[in-house]
Amino acid sequence: MQNDIGLIGLAVMGQNLVLNMANHGFSVAVYNRTTKTMTDFVGGLKDEPKDKVWDGTIDRVNGYEDIKDFVASLKRPRRVMIMVKAGGPVDGVIQQLQELLEPGDIIIDGGNSDFNDTNRRSKEIREAGFQFIGTGVSGGEEGALKGPSIMPGGHADAWPHVKEILQSISAKVGPNDDIPCCEWVGEDGAGHYVKMVHNGIEYGDMQLICEAYFILKHALGLTNDELYKVFKEWNEGELASYLIEITRDIFTVKDEESGNDLVDQILDTAKQKGTGKWMGQHALDLGVPTTLITEAVYARCLSGQKDARVRASKVLSGPETKFEGDRDQFIEDVRQALYASKLVSYAQGYVQLDAAAEEFGWKLNNGNIALLWRGGCIIRSVFLEDIKKAFDKNPELENLLLDDFFKTAIDKAQPAWRRVISTAVNLGLPVPGFGAALTYYDGYRRDRLPANLLQAQRDYFGAHTYERVDKERGETFHTDWIRERNLT
Repeated sequence: MQNDIGLIGLAVMGQNLVLNMANHGFSVAVYNRTTKTMTDFVGGLKDEPKDKVWDGTIDRVNGYEDIKDFVASLKRPRRVMIMVKAGGPVDGVIQQLQELLEPGDIIIDGGNSDFNDTNRRSKEIREAGFQFIGTGVSGGEEGALKGPSIMPGGHADAWPHVKEILQSISAKVGPNDDIPCCEWVGEDGAGHYVKMVHNGIEYGDMQLICEAYFILKHALGLTNDELYKVFKEWNEGELASYLIEITRDIFTVKDEESGNDLVDQILDTAKQKGTGKWMGQHALDLGVPTTLITEAVYARCLSGQKDARVRASKVLSGPETKFEGDRDQFIEDVRQALYASKLVSYAQGYVQLDAAAEEFGWKLNNGNIALLWRGGCIIRSVFLEDIKKAFDKNPELENLLLDDFFKTAIDKAQPAWRRVISTAVNLGLPVPGFGAALTYYDGYRRDRLPANLLQAQRDYFGAHTYERVDKERGETFHTDWIRERNLT
């Protein structure tokens, strides 16, 4: 048996990717450290529904108890995809494979790996004589089966050997559903970096939607039935996206145990898997203000302090005023505020991508990256095509907010955006995402910020020097502030 590709790691994501490959005509060797997981998966395929396991698929999935037999079954150059837990487990599997593969064989890490690890592995695997692909895969379990967004990076020479498989199994978009949401991203860790930024934008999107929900629920007292209608309408316009769609659906689900709306039975503490945090950390390393996404991470952290918040709620006070005004107009204001804030989230994400590309020498195609996110992934939305158009018009565009489409959209939404944030503040409703987005916008649009005073302070207490507005950039000065001060 000569299999087209092998996959190691048969958790749900791995299993669904195997089925996706086999459904598209590729023969797949599968191996799992726990043999029973493999045998249960392969043996259970006969019982799966036809929309999950197509005709002929079962014959194209071949399980192996011995990893040596698994490797020996693969066509050359051998292609092995790893779908195990990020970190040490990935390194362990790579080490095991290197003892069995031949020079030129290809290792594909399809997990949620830290791009720093991918950068390191790319170098180490190249030096060992093998080829490496580090690819982001977005879309969750359903996407893995039916077509995810795939963001491959690593060794460019390996891409032609995996292109057909990865593009075949990816989501498809376009008038004829024939444009794959999978294209080469860049060298080394670029693929996993783009996936990290995707996840960071996802964090921001989700936080913004939750803030819109919270405002409508607590300022206007909308019921879940009313919220369903609002989000249904929003999903038919410029906010149309996967996340708005599933939010709409959530408001319709009843809890079988209590009979109440399920969303109201869920504890208000959010978890995270780390990619949003990684993005915020690297934003600080790069010195770029990815404020909205970082605030979304902090919002999850604050949500996790549930017991402390319950105790504080009995002690700390705030305004108890109620919203007074046109309810329908305020709902429209919230929609516009959400839209404007989402645009800022994407703009910040691309600014960080550009900074990372400069740091690591990657040649990223920002327009093509937007196309990768049009289908299969969590942040797919209607205005990704507008992002593509913006970078097609100006490949050197330094910030999406400067593009005519985004500038016009922000100008239109700006009055409503400010009204919503002001109202939320006056009603004591937390809006860290909305607030961070508007604050970034207001800071970015000003040619002068108060950092001149900040530099004076730093020079006063630490002799850190400063630049002058009337001198060349890069020339620094220091003042003896204590001697020059004039106290009266």
